[in-house]
Amino acid sequence: MAEGFNATAVLARLHRAWSPATSSKWRPDAPALGQCSVTALLLQDRFGGEILQTPTRWGPHFYNRIEGARVDLTAAQFATLGAAPPPYLDQPASRAEALADTSPAQYAALRRAWDAAGE
Repeated sequence: MAEGFNATAVLARLHRAWSPATSSKWRPDAPALGQCSVTALLLQDRFGGEILQTPTRWGPHFYNRIEGARVDLTAAQFATLGAAPPPYLDQPASRAEALADTSPAQYAALRRAWDAAGE
């Protein structure tokens, strides 16, 4: 895993950063809902690695590979949808594909909120 990458700490910070500004599907009881693409973009910005995707019945699900390890910090959204996390296919995805699943405004909002959430 990337030096300095602590999934527990990163997830706690994301919980402070996710909001209706970062996903129109966000809910207080399901903060990860709809956050996969913006989160994958942010994690690649901050920790490097690759953006991956796998198909789901709701559309593509985006996540990361950081130093060889799959990192999906939005997997909790599937329980909210009454489903298990998908069988991961680890298909390479581009930043453009992930951005097409969100909006530049939501991505900018997550970057600002991440910075404001501190460490």
